[in-house]
Amino acid sequence: MDEALLRSLTPSVLTVLVRRGADFAAAEDAVQDALVEAVRVWPDDPPRDAKGWLVTVAWRKFLDATRADTARRRREDLVEEEPAPGPAPSVDDTLQLYFLCAHPSLTPSSAVALTLRAVGGLTTRQIAQAYLVPEATMAQRISRAKRTVSGTRLDRPGDVATVLRVLYLVFNEGYSGDLDLAAEAIRLTRQLAAVSDHPEVAGLLALMLLHHARRAARIAPDGGLVPLAEQDRGRWDTGAIAEGVRILQAALARDRLGEFQAQAAIAALHADAPTAAETDWVQIVEWYDELARLTDSPVVRLNRAVAVGEADGPRAGLAALAELDGTLPRYAAVSAYLHERAGDLRTAARLYTEAAGKATDLLERDHLTRQAARLNTRLHAGLDA
Repeated sequence: MDEALLRSLTPSVLTVLVRRGADFAAAEDAVQDALVEAVRVWPDDPPRDAKGWLVTVAWRKFLDATRADTARRRREDLVEEEPAPGPAPSVDDTLQLYFLCAHPSLTPSSAVALTLRAVGGLTTRQIAQAYLVPEATMAQRISRAKRTVSGTRLDRPGDVATVLRVLYLVFNEGYSGDLDLAAEAIRLTRQLAAVSDHPEVAGLLALMLLHHARRAARIAPDGGLVPLAEQDRGRWDTGAIAEGVRILQAALARDRLGEFQAQAAIAALHADAPTAAETDWVQIVEWYDELARLTDSPVVRLNRAVAVGEADGPRAGLAALAELDGTLPRYAAVSAYLHERAGDLRTAARLYTEAAGKATDLLERDHLTRQAARLNTRLHAGLDA
C-alpha cells in the first residue's frame, strides 16, 4: 500500500466532495472512510485511476451517511443523483482546500490542526502527539474548526499569505514525538508550490529547505543547542541547500519580493559562507533592511541589530538595539551577546541569566544558562577585561 499516494490524493478528493455540496465535516469523514476501504482493497485489486476510485467511494460513503440521517433530510436536494463512476476531473483543487483550512475566522492553532488533518492526511492522534496535548483536546479543536468552515463555498480566491503563515507555524514546531512537523511542513509546501505560481510560496519553500538543511548540526551530542556560528558545516545538507538556492533564485527573478523570499535570501547567505567568519554580514544587513521595510516587524529589527553588530561591530549593534522595545522576546539574549562581543562580560552574564529566565523553549533556556555560567566562571577566575 502506497501511503504517500493516499496522503497526496486526500486534499483533492476532499475538495471534490465539498464542491459537490457536501458539508466539510461530513466530507472529511467520508474521505477517511474511503481511505480505510482503500487500505483493505487496493493490495489485492489496485485501481487504474486511484483518485477516481477514492472520489467514487468517498461520495458513496457520504451519500450513505446523509441518507441515514433523517435529521438532515434538507440535504437531499444536494445529493439525489449520484455521479456515475469514472475518471476524476484532472483539475487540482488542492489550493482551494489550503485556503479553506487557513480561513480567517479560524485561530492560528485551529488552522494548523485542520490543515494537518485535511490537507496533510494525518490522524488526530498523530497531531495531538506532535503538539503534546491529549488526543481528546485535539479532536475537539479539529471539530470546532470543521464546524467553523462548514458551509464555506470554494468559489472565491483565498489569501495565500494566510496559508503561508499557517505552514510556517507548522514548520517552526519542528520535531515532537514520532512526527517530524518540519518535514511535514516542507511536504505540504511542496504540494502547494505545485498548484500555485505565487513567488512567496517558492520563497517559503526555499526558506524551509535552507533552515532544515542545518538541522543535523543544531544539536550537540549532549543534547545542547549549537549556535549557527559554532555548527559543523560539514554536517549541513548540501543537496537541500542547493535546491533551496535554486528555488529562491527563480522566485527573486520574478521581481515580486516578499518577506519569505527576503528571509530565504538571508538564510542562503549563511549557507553560502564556508565558515562563520566568512559570512557576508554587510549584505545580510541590507536584506534585513528590505525585510523591515516589508514587515515593519520589531522582531526583524531585533535580528537586524545582531547583523549590524557583526557587520559594523558590537557597539553599532547595541546602538541599533537601543532603538527597540526592551520587552521584546529575545531582547535580553541579543543584548547579552553584543555586550560579550564588546568585552563587557559582567553585563553579558547578567543578561544571559535574565534571558534564560524568560526563555520558553527548553533547549534555548539551557543554552542561555550555560552561556551565563561560562561567563561567570571567567569572571570568578579574574579573567574579565
